[in-house]
Amino acid sequence: MPITRRVFLSNSALAVVGTAAIPAFLTRAANASVEASSRNKRLVVIFQRGAADGLNIVVPHGEQAYYAMRPSINIPRNSVIDLNGFFGLHPSLAPFQPLWNQCHLAIVHAAGSPDPTRSHFDAQDFMESGTPGVKATEDGWLNRSLHSLPELPANSAFRAVALGASLPRILSGSEPALAVNNVSDFGVGGRNPNAVPISNTFEAMYEQSVDSVLHGTGQQTFEAVKVLKSADPAKYAAAPGANYPRGRFGDGLKQMAQLIKANLGVQIAFADIGGWDHHVNEGSTQGQLANVLSDFSQSLAAFWIDLGDLAEDTVVVTMSEFGRTARENGNRGTDHGHANVMFIMGGPVKGGKVYGRWPGLDQSQLNEGRDLALTTDFRRVLGEAVYAHLGNKKLDQVFPGFQNQPAGFLRYLG
Repeated sequence: MPITRRVFLSNSALAVVGTAAIPAFLTRAANASVEASSRNKRLVVIFQRGAADGLNIVVPHGEQAYYAMRPSINIPRNSVIDLNGFFGLHPSLAPFQPLWNQCHLAIVHAAGSPDPTRSHFDAQDFMESGTPGVKATEDGWLNRSLHSLPELPANSAFRAVALGASLPRILSGSEPALAVNNVSDFGVGGRNPNAVPISNTFEAMYEQSVDSVLHGTGQQTFEAVKVLKSADPAKYAAAPGANYPRGRFGDGLKQMAQLIKANLGVQIAFADIGGWDHHVNEGSTQGQLANVLSDFSQSLAAFWIDLGDLAEDTVVVTMSEFGRTARENGNRGTDHGHANVMFIMGGPVKGGKVYGRWPGLDQSQLNEGRDLALTTDFRRVLGEAVYAHLGNKKLDQVFPGFQNQPAGFLRYLG
């Protein structure tokens, strides 16, 4: 099979590390247009895989039905970080409180996919393809969002990056994208004996390819990867106060910050975090959910601090395939539900507000009598970021079959 750029990028796990002292190759790219790179608009999408429990993440503590339906796993009112007298954050989300107070964090509740599936696989596929209920969609909406965006002057090979060993569904498509793996999986500076064979394999694939598209920009990709892999990642120092927790998610966001701060022209970035499927012993202020929320919030707060001034041109949106049941089950957990909560953080975000219409938790207000009802389609939230922040006005191509006009936006961007 001929090696096309799409096949190559989709099947290669490339470890890329940023540097504090930018090598000559990166310096040339950065100096091409310092002002352009500093004003580069970026969208970062975070997927919470496993169906996060939105009701225990952003707690409707002003609604008595919440406490009645969750006698053993509710977040007590005296533990909730109050936001507006009705909603509050789980205490493990304390790192988000400064962002909320500074109006850089917004929340959309009762949001998600309108498709009724309770299958993790199908729901994640729909959220990544951007076409709920349609399984035949070949590419991901985040890849399609690149179609009508202006290229940066440097024509960066790092225009779209995903943190992980392979390209995710959401970034699959015709636009070039890179999968950036954890640096520990590959050798850096020749210290890992596996590093040279990997490099040779990459170069051999490039040299033997007859694909003109790969030869057009593949050499730049290869050169960039070689330069970045040759640098010692230990040289990178996160900004003061950016304390990333140890683990896959924190390490991934640290690498993402390195790539952005290296002025490589990142416009789209994606990362995911698992561990949200809590059917048994979900916990309350402590336990399984509390632990993953600590990792989630500490990592994102560190990422925000690490970006510094670059955060002013960055929007981060979180999503999960569906929410959990309104009532706890017999195992002190929750089962697959429907609507959920989405976080939006960034410099242009009009934060300090919970957006969307709250449907209520009375029995008559629940979806199928068991779940939080959906009032905001996730494509409405994401579409606003693509349209108003990235500048892609062709939302009919990004989210085909969905009527997504500016008049219907939540107006969470200033």
